[in-house]
Amino acid sequence: MSESRGIGEVAARTQDDVNRRVTSTGRFGAAVRNVAIVVMMTALAACAERPPATALDRQESQALSTSEATPLAAALAPQERQHPNESAVRLLRTGTDALQARIALARAATKTLDMQYYIAEEDNTGKLLLGAALHAADRGVRVRMLVDDLNFKDIDRIMAALNSHDKIEIRVFNPYGSAQRSFSERTQNFFTNLSHFTRRMHNKAMIADNQIAIVGGRNLGDEYFSASPTLQFRDLDVFAAGPVTQQISASFDDYWNSSLAYPLRALNKQKFDPSELDKTRDDLRAHWRQQADPLNAKPLNATPLAQQISRGEMGLVWAPTEFWVDSPSKIEHPSDDYKSPPMTRLVDLLKDAQSEFLIISPYFVPHDAGVKALGALTKRRVRVAVLTNSLAATDAVAVQAGYAPYRVPMLQNGVELYEFKPIQAEGEASPRAGLFGSQSRASLHAKAYVIDRSILVIGSMNLDPRSAKLNTELALVIHDKAIASEAAQLFADGISPKVSWRVQLASAAVTDELRRTGTPESGLVWTAEENDSLVTWNFDPEAGFYRNLMTGVFMLLPVDKQL
Repeated sequence: MSESRGIGEVAARTQDDVNRRVTSTGRFGAAVRNVAIVVMMTALAACAERPPATALDRQESQALSTSEATPLAAALAPQERQHPNESAVRLLRTGTDALQARIALARAATKTLDMQYYIAEEDNTGKLLLGAALHAADRGVRVRMLVDDLNFKDIDRIMAALNSHDKIEIRVFNPYGSAQRSFSERTQNFFTNLSHFTRRMHNKAMIADNQIAIVGGRNLGDEYFSASPTLQFRDLDVFAAGPVTQQISASFDDYWNSSLAYPLRALNKQKFDPSELDKTRDDLRAHWRQQADPLNAKPLNATPLAQQISRGEMGLVWAPTEFWVDSPSKIEHPSDDYKSPPMTRLVDLLKDAQSEFLIISPYFVPHDAGVKALGALTKRRVRVAVLTNSLAATDAVAVQAGYAPYRVPMLQNGVELYEFKPIQAEGEASPRAGLFGSQSRASLHAKAYVIDRSILVIGSMNLDPRSAKLNTELALVIHDKAIASEAAQLFADGISPKVSWRVQLASAAVTDELRRTGTPESGLVWTAEENDSLVTWNFDPEAGFYRNLMTGVFMLLPVDKQL
């Protein structure tokens, strides 16, 4: 599971299990089944009204040709000649860096700007980025934006208004409802077309002129850019240039032209005249004047991006870089035989691991097969260490319920386990640190895997069944010791006792003491630094009654394969 937005989304991933439960409840089950059939037929009739997107009045389009002359191409060409068969990469470690890089990319585009996101919010940073896209379109840049439907709100007027611009087109991937359908119809689709609903486009990419791309774990929203007063996602992106960008663009085209990419105008009943677009433009400009400085969105844009690249000021590292991505067919034509290319490539790379495998995965559900595979590595004396969210830090309690049963088996197999605390992590100060401070709850969101400190795999992919079987994902494989070591240092910072709890098996003495006092046993202990001293807990620390209760509830439900 990724970027959870509540229990409803978790419930939507349980179709097969719900079906099994209904058929085993006797007369009540039969009654429920009959009602469900009626509701399902009604919903499917509503769904049948929508043709595939390819049947609509929709033009196919492709990425800009690499032969097109652009400032970015001119800036990169000399360096590409010096580094044949390599691409340029730079990690975007902080939310501020990631926001600045995206705005700089939008400003640098002269011909095309493509954006593909699972979540795109119209909050403070979202308005800055949408304003940058509108400014690009006003300069004549073709803007294509593809948003997954699960988190798309048809009441979002800014994107709907931008979609009326003759240089901007927004498409919605795999819609399960739209503004043209009633709340009742959308609800029916939610509960009766779960197989369709649960498969989501989880890819995140932004591409300028088919020359530079940003990919990684971040969606578009305040919590991803150190700009939320309540939640701070600790995330990681890659700024990439060179040949790998063309592969990312080709993948974007596959999704953009797929049968599940519906034009927003075909789904949204809202109509806009030119004055609405003018008002939106004025509003976004006013928002930039008010918020760009407080959100620290400007510094990278002081000099045009192409000039910074030409001068060698971007800190780019040229390295052999691979791009792996799921096909849209993973959702268009689901098959149990489908093998996810990003996941398969990671597994193949692990076969040659010699000394270390570091895992940063906020949503981590290894299942028995994963425990066995990690155990096989430790038996070869490969250090395996995992950094994931604690129950107190996660934004997806259901996933924690899927992960928790595998902690003891992993530890028994020699895997190191660390769980991120819900605190303001060190090393990434918020642009409003004085205002946010410790009031912002931190949650791990980066997805990165380091092999032997020489290979970094980074993208949108978690180590969980959703990434492998349900969602579409993308990943870069970067073969460079400097980049991999940088990521390994981030991992080391993340497992610091001030930032994370280390989870270990409870000793015999601890277990005996718990039994003597009648305290429930978990078989685990959590250790971290509090007030300059090490403190140990016997249960998930700081999670509170509600999260522990919900974890227990989800552990009773047969949803493990859907997490």
